[in-house]
Amino acid sequence: MITDLQEYIEQHSTPEPDYLHEITRSTNLHVLNPHMLSGHIQGRLLAMISKMIEPKYILEIGTYTGYSTLCLAEGLKEDGRLLTIEKNDELEDRIRYNLSLSPLGQRIDLYIGSAIYVIPKLPVRAFDLVFIDGDKREYEAYLDLVLPLLSEKGWIIADNTLWDGHIADSRYDRDAQTKGLRKFNERVAQDKRLEKVIVPLRDGLTIIHPLA
Repeated sequence: MITDLQEYIEQHSTPEPDYLHEITRSTNLHVLNPHMLSGHIQGRLLAMISKMIEPKYILEIGTYTGYSTLCLAEGLKEDGRLLTIEKNDELEDRIRYNLSLSPLGQRIDLYIGSAIYVIPKLPVRAFDLVFIDGDKREYEAYLDLVLPLLSEKGWIIADNTLWDGHIADSRYDRDAQTKGLRKFNERVAQDKRLEKVIVPLRDGLTIIHPLA
């Protein structure tokens, strides 16, 4: 008998591929802050959105251990590529190994460094899908950098925009990451050029689409 709502959701959703289950397990065993990993349900949603958009080029800001990267790559066009940026160089070997667990890894380009400096130098200048999951203090800066790089059908998904409820909790008013996310959320909410919705899944996902 199922007694947990999360367990019910997982049992009634498409299972994650075996290689993603392996990434989840190894991340929990060997990497700090494993809660940062997207996980089964958010991963399936990211894969489904990507499949609906059918992007030729995807940009991901914040690779972590590559789970969300491989989920997003499921929707790539046959000749498409995903460019992902990770600030923590200590994760590079683990990321490259994890990406090699799936044939999709051959269509992914990993960049190590701060997204603020890497994005202006990227060889691709038009993305159909951007996933923002980097330094929460820099979300506004990421937005400024990626909005001009969206294709005509481009979409943005921003992760962690509810920040474990801290976003609406006055006890976190001095927390730099909470403040960064609040500024991003307000900026997006007030920009009338953007259609947006916050999905209260896991830590909050904001889906953003520029109006025509």
